[in-house]
Amino acid sequence: MSSRYWELTVAVSPDASEGLTNFVWELGAVGIVEEESAAGRARLRAFFPEAADSDAIAKSIDLYLGALESLGFARTGGPAVSDVADTDWAEAWRAHFGRLVLTLEPGRAFGTGQHASTAGCLELLETVVERAQPARAIDLGTGSGILAIAAARLGVPSVLAIDSDPDAVASASANVERNGLVGRVTCEGADAAALDAEPAPLVLANLLAAAHCALAPCYARLVAAGGTLVAGGCLDAEADGVTAALRGYGFQRLEARSIEGWTTLVYEHAPLRDRT
Repeated sequence: MSSRYWELTVAVSPDASEGLTNFVWELGAVGIVEEESAAGRARLRAFFPEAADSDAIAKSIDLYLGALESLGFARTGGPAVSDVADTDWAEAWRAHFGRLVLTLEPGRAFGTGQHASTAGCLELLETVVERAQPARAIDLGTGSGILAIAAARLGVPSVLAIDSDPDAVASASANVERNGLVGRVTCEGADAAALDAEPAPLVLANLLAAAHCALAPCYARLVAAGGTLVAGGCLDAEADGVTAALRGYGFQRLEARSIEGWTTLVYEHAPLRDRT
């Protein structure tokens, strides 16, 4: 192949996605993007260096999918291989939104701005920062660091990005350096539910609906009174349930943005004791 990298694309059922992703990493992928629709259809895009044997890797993945099928997992197709030009490789890890371009290489952590839930968070984050101009932010479950980096690039002076996955922390730290934000974005390994941090005027959480409900007490502790919570990762049908769960902890829904079946929610923290 003439390019420095090539791409392997394969459709996969959601219940087999994690296992296939780990298998593809073991085959030598240097980056993976998992794209999922609200309808539950998933696709993996894996990038390999030019020297990797595309025929052998595609055959290994085809055999792996066949083994999964024999165990009862639905097979949705086979792997496809294509060239990736150097410029395309660079663009694959750039997240374009609003007026900013962020340079991201996710490594083993996900979050390049291509998933609808991340796109919704980015769009609403820009609106929130312009309106409230928060002095600090906390990004819970930072992944590749995309939301923390976006917040800093939009003007938030200090951002704490945490994740319980060491691979995610390493990826986020590298991306912070890549975007010239060392000193403004701090990446740490921590569990969101146990995080001991000063309440911030802005908290970001691109998680799943069940996690938002479980973390409601944590949000009440970490979002300063009058502060804003941006919660992504909810299916459209789950948004009202998340709002109901957070309402009991003093969160009032301000705005919602739906993209491709995924809803991002913005809340103001108005603790009961502060209401008149």
